Amino acid sequence: MTQTALKTFAFTLSTLLCISLAACAQCREPAVAGRFYPGDPSALTRLINDLTRQAGDTRLRLPDTGRLRALIIPHAGYVFSGFTAAHASLALDDRQLKKIILMGPDHHAGFDGCAVSDADAYRTPLGNVKLHKDAARLRRQSASFSTPPPVSVSREHAIEVILPFLQVWGKDAPIVPLITGNIQPQIIADHLPPLLSEQTLLIASSDLSHYLPYQTAIQRDKETIEMILDLAPQKILNSSNRACGKIPITVLILLARQYNWKPVFLHYTNSGDTAGMRDKVVGYTVIAFYGGLNMTKKYTKKQGKALVALATKTIFERLGMEASDPEIDVDHEKDLQAKRGVFVTLTMNGELRGCIGSLTPDEAIITGVRRNAINAAFHDPRFPALTKEEAKQMEVEVSILTEPQPMAYKDSKDLLEKLCPDIDGVIIRKGLARATFLPQVWEQLPTREEFLSHLCNKAGLPGNAWEQPGLEVLTYQVQYFKSSD
Repeated sequence: MTQTALKTFAFTLSTLLCISLAACAQCREPAVAGRFYPGDPSALTRLINDLTRQAGDTRLRLPDTGRLRALIIPHAGYVFSGFTAAHASLALDDRQLKKIILMGPDHHAGFDGCAVSDADAYRTPLGNVKLHKDAARLRRQSASFSTPPPVSVSREHAIEVILPFLQVWGKDAPIVPLITGNIQPQIIADHLPPLLSEQTLLIASSDLSHYLPYQTAIQRDKETIEMILDLAPQKILNSSNRACGKIPITVLILLARQYNWKPVFLHYTNSGDTAGMRDKVVGYTVIAFYGGLNMTKKYTKKQGKALVALATKTIFERLGMEASDPEIDVDHEKDLQAKRGVFVTLTMNGELRGCIGSLTPDEAIITGVRRNAINAAFHDPRFPALTKEEAKQMEVEVSILTEPQPMAYKDSKDLLEKLCPDIDGVIIRKGLARATFLPQVWEQLPTREEFLSHLCNKAGLPGNAWEQPGLEVLTYQVQYFKSSD
């Protein structure tokens, strides 16, 4: 080989090595391969396939309608949580995913905000998982999203542990990896809707309680799972040792409430069931969320305040009293011309004083507010007409409804499982009997059985009519505003 050829070869080899090293530098290297899961690709693939086959023996009842939108999956070592984690495969459909938004908690660094990797890919023993361009977009859009601290890059496992499962299951789409530090979940939830599509899957990586005795852990984890299924974010946030990933889980709950996703429990174990001692265990669950992407229109606080003022003014004018005008021109506010079901509720000292509304979107919101304000004040058959003195003391509440949707259910047990307390307004119909409760009624009747029994009584039916066949059930959701807000 000539001197020139040798120089050319050396330059080419050096260039290739530099390119290779640069490419490696842009990959987030695995932190727990060989510890939390096998580092050998063949052993790792074999283990995940075995866990998936075992999970396949579990009988599940998945929803007939609505697509899978999100999952909660544990992130402990596979020997402990792998069997439960594998149950996520049972919810996956054959859809081609183009993006996976994967949220996990910070275990090591302690930082404010939400960390979004600036690497090109996450590396696992099974290969590289590319980052989606939306990761960089989030960092550009808000100071709440920034690159992770070095210790998160080198040690954090919450995202990494999920990826081999997705790779083996053929769901290794580009990811948006979010490590949540000290941040309000609503901030993250507000930034995610523009990133969602029919080819997007959301995953919250989280274990449940940590290091409690076996029976204590089971009871606490059962409560936590019920909180998730009830879509009750504050209960999770305001208590300790329920889930290390309580912020990612809460983000999912906030989005589920926004899009009307239905949570479905898939599996639970703890480390005492799998490979650990029972004096101090860690809990694991998989929960799926099903539904659509048609987000309910959200009205602003200013618009809601204007609607409450409109209802109050309408009642006052009927009584010959003076009242303040709404701060915005409701007759020319385009959003308030939309046709929606509307309820107006009047209370005094916390007690109901009148409630009338329309369930179907047959008229403009402002028309419904005016009409139902009059009806609630003067034509509710349960109460005498409102007086001037009462009008001065009343609290006014305006509820804007989504369109009611029929609920398909097999039996009373299935009906109880499908209802979402604090979220669902419920309509029941049987023959000529019918009645509804707004979602706010869950505050007084918090259990599903109580809620349905009182609703049946309201319709003139026996309290146990919901346990009998032939009852038609519809659900809806509301956004409501109070004069005291």
